[in-house]
Amino acid sequence: MADQIITDRIIATPVEKPPVVFTQDEIGWTPWIAPLGEEELSERHYVGLVEEARAKSPYFRLLARDPEVLEARTRADKDIFYNTRTGLPRAERELAATAASRLNGCIFCASVHSRFASHHSKRKADVQRLLDEGLEVDLGERWNAIVAASAALTATPANFDRAHIDRLKAAGLDELEIADVIHAAAFFNWANRLMLSLGEPTATR
Repeated sequence: MADQIITDRIIATPVEKPPVVFTQDEIGWTPWIAPLGEEELSERHYVGLVEEARAKSPYFRLLARDPEVLEARTRADKDIFYNTRTGLPRAERELAATAASRLNGCIFCASVHSRFASHHSKRKADVQRLLDEGLEVDLGERWNAIVAASAALTATPANFDRAHIDRLKAAGLDELEIADVIHAAAFFNWANRLMLSLGEPTATR
């Protein structure tokens, strides 16, 4: 692979065979704007990262250029997906994120959150069908309702209406669980578009 060229923080990196299909495999991500190097991270940046291990990620080191915004983003992310003492099970929060990522065409985010959805639900084949066949696939009414609501929010919030809430309730979700569907889908609708504007998925080496 040719050497990376960096000019005024812009990176031009020739990519060999980037992923072009949705997958549950681990893939990489390459930024188009130079992230901070690990050696450049200050205490302020580490506060923004929230978890020290995230310093290994070029995506989070790129977002660390604005550490206060990154901290708010990361704490919202962690609360939506990891605070599962009540509300929607983790698997279905990840399902909502996967559906949003599938609709937005974010191959990297879909790979991450489909793996989480598979791990927590033990329904890897169904999650793969969502990736392969799209959002109209029949996964059983509870999952169908979550996917439909997530897709409506992702396309445009105005597409999400009372009919989606009624369908979620009919599928057995209570109000707190419905709120978790909305939060997970809305967060990744935004996160996908940020990631898609800053870089591209790459094959792992």
